[in-house]
Amino acid sequence: MPTNTAMAQPGWKGFIFSDMDHQGEFRRAAFELGIPDDEVSRFSQHLRLAIGLSGGGDGSPVGHIGGLPRLPVGMKWPSAGDIPLPLLLSVDCGALPRVVGFDLPADGTLLFFVHREMDFGELRADPGQYARVVYVPDGTETAVAEPPNSACVSEQIDVCAELRADLPLWLEEGDEDEDWHEFWEDLEWDDMSPFQQQLARYMERELPHLDELRSLAYGLWSSGAYLVIGGYADDEATVGSITAKTLAKGEWFSYLDEDALQLASEWIPLANEGRVYTEYYTKFMIRHDDLAAARWDKALTVTNFEAP
Repeated sequence: MPTNTAMAQPGWKGFIFSDMDHQGEFRRAAFELGIPDDEVSRFSQHLRLAIGLSGGGDGSPVGHIGGLPRLPVGMKWPSAGDIPLPLLLSVDCGALPRVVGFDLPADGTLLFFVHREMDFGELRADPGQYARVVYVPDGTETAVAEPPNSACVSEQIDVCAELRADLPLWLEEGDEDEDWHEFWEDLEWDDMSPFQQQLARYMERELPHLDELRSLAYGLWSSGAYLVIGGYADDEATVGSITAKTLAKGEWFSYLDEDALQLASEWIPLANEGRVYTEYYTKFMIRHDDLAAARWDKALTVTNFEAP
């Protein structure tokens, strides 16, 4: 396979290794299915383990959606000028499953604030205007923050964590309701760009057991969580927003464009809300190197709205 592609870049490597040897678990299960080890290795380069957050689980809570945050004593409620930013999520990093290669803090609390309606559709020089990521290290003296008004506080829902398998969009098993799946199904070979042809050849030649490997990964680590930390967020709206917010002149790339996929691979979701019809939903994205350096002010938000 040619090396000058987004597929071969470091950003496409998966985050499957962890203290519980998830890589070994996956390889053993694939071996029992008779899948060659080299194909398992190729597939694993794209497989990421993400952390799904769900309410009402059997495990111990790792944080909460909505509610009131515990902020450092003396810190004001995050706002954009005179507009308070509602709390989306508070999560205890030390209670989350560890995924090696995903550089979340080992302890402390991450809090995500966003005013969805104001953030929606914004293409601005300051991508954090209507959103904040606040990190509170362990040992910090904190207090439950007093809300500026009731509009910035929603019902608190405690959440538990579980691992989930995640793949880039071009490797996912689409359904008939997804535009990208129809794109692959309907596009004639001669109408594809050279890069799209390369993706198609790669899946056919290098991953002949793709269906089995996908099913295996989802069987081992399945989660229907509404809110996810990590994994991929390379749908068209997210890729388009990232390119428009980070490149000159607000350029909007197709999500199956080589440059767009490469750019998207440099980012990872810090908090990824699932799509809810007729509502706003937000994805907090950060570059891998900014996450490793704990540069929380570099996070970028993508807020979408699903009309009925």
